[in-house]
Amino acid sequence: MKPDKLFLEMKLIAEKLDITVSEQNFRKSGINIKSGFCKIKGDNYFIIDKDLPVRKKNEIIAEFLSGLEYDNIYIIPAVRDLLSLYDNR
Repeated sequence: MKPDKLFLEMKLIAEKLDITVSEQNFRKSGINIKSGFCKIKGDNYFIIDKDLPVRKKNEIIAEFLSGLEYDNIYIIPAVRDLLSLYDNR
């Protein structure tokens, strides 16, 4: 499966888990920021640097998602295989 499609599928999984994935330009901030999970006013966000290569974005979001409970969500086999590489539950 193409990296762009994998990324979109993982964004959908995050949405099903009530997590909004937001791609932001970290370069404008002027401070050292890393992609990751945060809560803002009770809402769940996973913020990722939009300037990263899509393969790196896939690694980052797969590592995050692999630590969550997603067993009750249908996940296409290619994405499930990728998540299993990072599974730390």
